[in-house]
Amino acid sequence: MANIVAIVGRPNVGKSTLFNRLVEERKAIEDNLSGVTRDRHYGHAQWSGKFFSVIDTGGYVTGSEDIFEAEIRKQVKLAIEEADVILFVVDCNDGLTDLDSEFANELRGTKKPLYIVANKADNREKAFMANEFYQMGLSAFEIFPIAAVSGSGTGELLDAVITHFKDEGEEDPDAGVPKISILGRPNVGKSSFLNALLGQERSIVTDEAGTTRDAIHTRYKFFGKDFIITDTAGIRKKGKVKEDIEFYSVMRSLRTLEESDVVIVMVDATRGLEAQDINLIGLAIKNNKGVMIMVNKWDLIEKDHKTMNKIKEEMLDRLGEHKWIPIIFTSVVEKQRIFQAIELAVKVFENKTRRIPTSKLNDVLLQEIEKYPPPAWKGKYIKIKYVTQLPTKNPVFAFFCNLPQYIKDPYTRYLENRLRENFDFEGVPVKIVYKNK
Repeated sequence: MANIVAIVGRPNVGKSTLFNRLVEERKAIEDNLSGVTRDRHYGHAQWSGKFFSVIDTGGYVTGSEDIFEAEIRKQVKLAIEEADVILFVVDCNDGLTDLDSEFANELRGTKKPLYIVANKADNREKAFMANEFYQMGLSAFEIFPIAAVSGSGTGELLDAVITHFKDEGEEDPDAGVPKISILGRPNVGKSSFLNALLGQERSIVTDEAGTTRDAIHTRYKFFGKDFIITDTAGIRKKGKVKEDIEFYSVMRSLRTLEESDVVIVMVDATRGLEAQDINLIGLAIKNNKGVMIMVNKWDLIEKDHKTMNKIKEEMLDRLGEHKWIPIIFTSVVEKQRIFQAIELAVKVFENKTRRIPTSKLNDVLLQEIEKYPPPAWKGKYIKIKYVTQLPTKNPVFAFFCNLPQYIKDPYTRYLENRLRENFDFEGVPVKIVYKNK
């Protein structure tokens, strides 16, 4: 990624609010509770015609024994290493704190462009107080008093930031790139899977369920194919969601599903396919997404040569009419079949975007229809004369016939099955419409 801006600082100074302001979306969760943001969180922004990536980070704290705080510090350091420009956010209301000074020591050796962003400067008096932060002795380019909530001062800040950008990045770097998301219940191994693919700790991983809160987007290249893969917060039943932060995390996950092209539903092999997993699959199908099931923690299952087929058959039975959903068994810990899993996700995307020539469709399907024509309705014979694929983002096929209103669901399922038998639409919902000819 070219042109990267990292937002760093101690907890609860408004880093996520500034992130949301820059990307012009409420992507990062904002809460008065410190430590809400944990992982590095990416978004895209533009200013004066220049596109750039923005990284939101967790609040940097030293001397804490909390496992999350130690992992957050690691994520902050990685963000600083990646960045082209660093925005060190401080709080005008609190003034200069010991934590600000400690974090300034971490930044003291950097040779990257550094700006001190004095947030919550809601009036002239607070903006004047921002000069206090010069005491940190950082070789920052300038101190910018801003109010991230209202956007006051952010324009002047961005004018300065973009002067450090290369000439690249004149268009949205994610435009047209396939989006793959990883969803599932808490603690099934979503973040571990992403980290294993990337070969680095992109998401924080602990044994505690609910570690990931934001949707974590990562650009990834695999065998020459370029796509965005997104780790999400674990989704539990509504009745078990108690905290506001978890509620917003779940909302981010569901929004990520809506924005994705392919959804990987990750399932814990020790628990099997549960009702919540089936709800997620149903939601993906309803939103016309490509979908696959990734059964993780396969290393924890006692098995013989028949176990995999047996569990697969049980899952397909639970899926009912959606037996076209592919299932793969993996162990992220042992890196077993993890690259085959992402390869399968890419294949599902290719199936989703496949276009079948009209001539080929008619050559194949009109023969199938001749073998088993639509049942007559009250003595009226239904004749399908022509089939074509519509120019939509998802596979939609139009069947032209004389009496479309009389074709019932069982025959539609027959046509869908013939489409799937003759053309590869594994992992993709297929829609059939009838038009009057």
